[in-house]
Amino acid sequence: NPFAPRLDTESAVQLCTDLTQVENVLCTFKSAYTFKDTSLYGSIIAEDFTFSFRDYDRGVDVTWGRDDEMRTTYGLFQSAQSLTLIWNNQISSDSGQTRRTVIRGFNLTITFNPSDIERVDGYANLTFQRASSADPWKIAFWRDESNF
Repeated sequence: NPFAPRLDTESAVQLCTDLTQVENVLCTFKSAYTFKDTSLYGSIIAEDFTFSFRDYDRGVDVTWGRDDEMRTTYGLFQSAQSLTLIWNNQISSDSGQTRRTVIRGFNLTITFNPSDIERVDGYANLTFQRASSADPWKIAFWRDESNF
């Protein structure tokens, strides 16, 4: 019945509210990309955040701070029709109480329109920090080690 379709239970989004767990920060990251929600994304980005990637065309490392990250992410969210982020295997992790580094594989599919789809694969080298073990984790550093 087109007026009473069945529920789509496969695409249900996982709630990840306890940000004292690094896995839930990654879950929130994925949800922010899925819903193209900069407010949700901004909630997991530290005030002193730094993003870094290698510009292979110029042969230099490029870095920027939180303001540029939020502006860039907003532009991505606005220009993409859909974003699909899949977190893959964790390659490395340490277990600090207030600072933790995790290297995690990912696949990101960016659909700008049906004939313009970009696929990015690689690793996210993420450093999480918090003031105490009771506080939520935030991403303080992200080194993009992808093929893009």
